[in-house]
Amino acid sequence: MPNVIAYTVLLLWPLVIWWMFRKMPPERAFIWSILGGYMLLPELTEFNLPMIPAFDKVSIPNLTAFLVAAMVVKLRFAALPDGIVARICLALLILAPVASVFTNTDPLIFGQIELGRMQLALEEVTTLPGMRVYDSISALVRAIILLLPFIMARQLLASEAALREFLRALVIAGLIYSVPMLYEVRFSPQLHTNIYGFFQHDFAQMMREGGFRPIVFMPHGLWVAFFAATAALSALFFLREAPPPERLQKLAIALYLLVILWLCKSMGARLIVLALAPLVLFASVRAQLRVAAGMALVAITYPLLRGADLLPTRAVVDYLYTRWPERAQSLEFRFDNEDLLLAHAWEKPLVGWGGWGRNLIRDPLSGEIVTISDGMWVIVIGQFGWIGYLGTFGLLCLPLFALYHIYRRAPKPELPRALGICALLHGANLIDLLPNATLIPLTWLLAGALLGHAEHARARLRARTPHLADGLARGGLLTSARLDDPRKRSGRGVIG
Repeated sequence: MPNVIAYTVLLLWPLVIWWMFRKMPPERAFIWSILGGYMLLPELTEFNLPMIPAFDKVSIPNLTAFLVAAMVVKLRFAALPDGIVARICLALLILAPVASVFTNTDPLIFGQIELGRMQLALEEVTTLPGMRVYDSISALVRAIILLLPFIMARQLLASEAALREFLRALVIAGLIYSVPMLYEVRFSPQLHTNIYGFFQHDFAQMMREGGFRPIVFMPHGLWVAFFAATAALSALFFLREAPPPERLQKLAIALYLLVILWLCKSMGARLIVLALAPLVLFASVRAQLRVAAGMALVAITYPLLRGADLLPTRAVVDYLYTRWPERAQSLEFRFDNEDLLLAHAWEKPLVGWGGWGRNLIRDPLSGEIVTISDGMWVIVIGQFGWIGYLGTFGLLCLPLFALYHIYRRAPKPELPRALGICALLHGANLIDLLPNATLIPLTWLLAGALLGHAEHARARLRARTPHLADGLARGGLLTSARLDDPRKRSGRGVIG
């Protein structure tokens, strides 16, 4: 159970956000409001109030940053993106949780055996309640709160200067977080227990390769590993950009963060860095956008390929058994659970099974859960159906498709160098959502920043080549941006 410190920190974080917006440029304050809350606030600690979602480490920073920016700094944010495709995805994402409530009002009862027309109840009967109108209101409010970083970043972080500020924040955050990470690698994951009074996950899962992997204040060690991967890739970007007098310092920072990543003992995060590091160091921005769009295409089509059994999952598992049996067993377990959960989701394909764990498979007699849902894609499909999936992953993937489409056709575009690495980081996050549920506020923040940049790029392109910009608009990716200058959208100057 959370202790007094855990609840106190949650209550104090809005004051920290207010202070940051008073002392920092709005772009920087916004980034650290979301990033700092993700890094430091306690897991599984929340304030429950009637008729609204619980206030936790996700909703408190999101809502507070929006209110402070709007009421104290007097910023104004457009709720709807410019493109028709983005608006459709946004509508699907918000409405799918509400629709799932009204199609799942019936309770699920476990512990009954049907004998012809008779039902024989066992001694213990487990019942999952049906969804209520109350749940639809809560689901709608929570969907909007989760999208606040996307809405704010689309206007605050669209410029190249703001994208660089985001990358710089990732490097600084990685350096800061490396201290508690090293502590837990050496002494075991104990910080969340020592400070907030409880351990947030299964301790056995933090033991790997004969030692420990850090979890600190995040949901799982895999989340920490992916965070370390983003920090290391951002450091490699600054190494590439560094002038000769600063290269040794930037190299030391990048190597240090790569060591930290390796100590996280996550094969997935290591492979992401090994695959993307050459692109960050040597590829052009246009090539980086091409790869990022390819990753988005893989992410959004993965469920269709899995459902049609077109992916060589068995061959991959058999190969891993010859080299890394432990990794192969873990991956095989994931694939088996995905198959079961996907078959269960097909029983309610449009809007899913809703909440209360109804999307999971349970023992028909005991009601105990017999599956584990790891990948975010299968969680979204199980809870909110294909409508929710297309809304969620469509909105996440659209910025990468739009950026690639714009800069692929633009005549000799002036490509901002920070754009390519940000697109790669977002694409890597989309790929990581396939085996893991690493859909965090920073995911929505980066998606919003990239979509906002795409809208501004299209506006600049329209001013120079109207016929080409009109073609993009007819394609449905973007409509005309209302303002060309990101400083006018945010109401304040971007970081220089």
